[in-house]
Amino acid sequence: MTDKRRLLIIDDEENMRHMLSVVTSKAGYQVTMAENGEQALAIQKKAPFPFILCDLKMPKMDGLQFLNALGDDGPQPHIIMMSAYATIDNAVEAMKSGAYDFITKPFKTEEVLLVLEKAASHLDLQEENIRLKAKVKKLQRADDFEEIIAHSESMRSLLKLTKKVAQYDTTVLVTGESGTGKELIAKGIHQHSARKNKPFIAVNCGSIPENLLESEFFGYVKGAFTGADHDRKGLFEEADSGTLFLDEIGELPLGLQVKLLRVLQEKEIRPVGSVKSRKINARVITATARDMEKEVAEGRFREDLLYRLNVLTLHLPPLRERKEDIPHLCTHFLTMLNKKMDLNISKVSSESMGILLGRDWKGNIRELKNCLEGAAIVTESNQISPCDLSTSHGKSNSGSQINEILGTFSLKQAKKIIEKKLIVRALETSNGNKSKAARMLEISYPSLLSKIKEYLD
Repeated sequence: MTDKRRLLIIDDEENMRHMLSVVTSKAGYQVTMAENGEQALAIQKKAPFPFILCDLKMPKMDGLQFLNALGDDGPQPHIIMMSAYATIDNAVEAMKSGAYDFITKPFKTEEVLLVLEKAASHLDLQEENIRLKAKVKKLQRADDFEEIIAHSESMRSLLKLTKKVAQYDTTVLVTGESGTGKELIAKGIHQHSARKNKPFIAVNCGSIPENLLESEFFGYVKGAFTGADHDRKGLFEEADSGTLFLDEIGELPLGLQVKLLRVLQEKEIRPVGSVKSRKINARVITATARDMEKEVAEGRFREDLLYRLNVLTLHLPPLRERKEDIPHLCTHFLTMLNKKMDLNISKVSSESMGILLGRDWKGNIRELKNCLEGAAIVTESNQISPCDLSTSHGKSNSGSQINEILGTFSLKQAKKIIEKKLIVRALETSNGNKSKAARMLEISYPSLLSKIKEYLD
């Protein structure tokens, strides 16, 4: 018997205590009983219970007084209040005081078990979230690059090199397919350099209209052109003493490439409309998803500028070549999504993980994140199931195998097939113990009975 199945029943009526004790014991709970809040408080402080069924009206110390007397120290139990004299005000007051739920007497035994199973699922989610956060923090500490998940050998080697490069002011070219995390690498270099307390300015070279690029990069002086009614700093000045990250450098027009080369060589800029140059001290990191040697060969990029930018190259492998990182990335993204969208999704099921590992991920980490976000929105469970993964996010190499197993393209039918298979497996593993099977499946006991009737009867 685990500590997570320990239950404290508090009620001044002996018959009620006995009835609840019999029902919950049969469901697998280890029960202790108390006649009032005062007695229960002593028991709870001595050996805290994760679950408590507590009557509202009792002598010596009633349910609300018991709730308030518990305090906020230590792990908080899941307390279900019970009352034959319940009102909305009673329920609201109890919930404000820390109760998990409120049920009205007389109640059916199934109702008590259902509320307890919901509380158990909520406790499991809380503990899983704590484990996930701890795991993510541990992964984030790898090589001290907090936002980069790297478990594969190729990524850990890359981060080791990146950390070494960060100590020097040399220009760095980060290459890799779209969505592999090139900007995160640039931020990591900045954060581990002597410039970490100075600005980090990131700009996508393809997102600025060509006629505005020069003024955006180098700034302008008052009167330089119509509408220039004041001096304005450019990106290089904004990043002075810090780092300027130029993403998609391959999209930079040839005319500006010449001026960028001069800035890198002379360490000075000349704002549009000015006759004087200004010294700048910005470290430049560039990134591209293009084949830059091909760009040079076809005349779209200056060879001398590429040599100046490419003092050291850091290549990010695509996700399909580092699939051992996928489970850890899923853990990281689910933690982020739970916080962002107020969800309680504990994990990606093993079947779903097999599907994710089988995909090519042409959009790399960005595509994986979007896939999980979509699945998190549509799921009706506390874990991501195969039915939640939209096939529009990518093709699985094991698609034919999945179709052979399911025998259908219907998500509705596939969900039923998978549910039935999981229920059968859980019942076999638990030797027919339905309470244990329900916990393994992370659904309530009544829900399991309903599904058994639907699928197996």
